[in-house]
Amino acid sequence: MKKQFAVFGLGRFGGSLVKEFAKMDVDVLAVDSDMDVVNEYAKYAAHVVQANGFDEANLKALGISNFDHVFVSYGENIEGSILTSLLLKEMGIPKVWAKAHNDYHKRVLEKIGVDRVIHPERDMAKRVVHHVVNDNIVDYFQLSENHSIVEIRATEKTHGKTVVDLDVRSKYNCNIIAFQLGEDNIVIPDANYRIQKDDILLVIGKNSDLERFEKVGV
Repeated sequence: MKKQFAVFGLGRFGGSLVKEFAKMDVDVLAVDSDMDVVNEYAKYAAHVVQANGFDEANLKALGISNFDHVFVSYGENIEGSILTSLLLKEMGIPKVWAKAHNDYHKRVLEKIGVDRVIHPERDMAKRVVHHVVNDNIVDYFQLSENHSIVEIRATEKTHGKTVVDLDVRSKYNCNIIAFQLGEDNIVIPDANYRIQKDDILLVIGKNSDLERFEKVGV
């Protein structure tokens, strides 16, 4: 059976989620209290409803208990976000992800059992800073509070060296999980693979270890 997805709140982040689901040809229920916004997203979502999620009766009428994964993305309506998330968890939704407006909001969402708290502005800020501080950083993905994946472009410094020569695991406690060679060619690292200039290394590790590795560069 296909998983069922729902998005509450069609602001910048929630709306972007709905559009991405549409690009992947995945049906999604989109919910917002503003009828103009609902009309705007009718062309992207399989079902678009004007409602708020603060009312348990509304959620039951939407059949939300049958959904597998629900996103809560209200703008600055922190109270609405908390109430909706709490109701969804009480109704037994397997996965509830919610956007946090600030750190206090994040802490409350975690307390009530939200499965994942999303902080898009903060996460994007980290990605931008890592990119501009080091020209060789292609992208940066935070996996948890303490672990991330960094995409770093190889330079002349490591051209012709093997994975064994770099010894990233021993020196920095990080792991090279893949190489991107060209536009779409992703390969699993071989210990004897000789790195070429402009290869992109995908490296996973603790943030503190990755930062040490970034400073040294490849």
